[in-house]
Amino acid sequence: MHLSSQQKKDLFKTYGGSETNTGSTEAQIALFTERINFISGHLKLNPKDFASELSLVKLVGKRRALLTYLTKQDIFKYRELIKQLGIRK
Repeated sequence: MHLSSQQKKDLFKTYGGSETNTGSTEAQIALFTERINFISGHLKLNPKDFASELSLVKLVGKRRALLTYLTKQDIFKYRELIKQLGIRK
């Protein structure tokens, strides 16, 4: 994994509210987005890495499911989060 533990703590503090709140929906979506961005960059350099391509597809599906859940729970948090992360639906 390309993220150090301190970077993850910062990510969770920013999106989850505290460093230890690793299970919040917003923090998980932010972590998945960081991993998706990293794997996408890797695949641009290594287009035949099909194992990484499969993991990217799985991560995108997990993030999509969490975004759908967040949409149903609180649409305002969803809109704020996609604006902060720079993702769209």
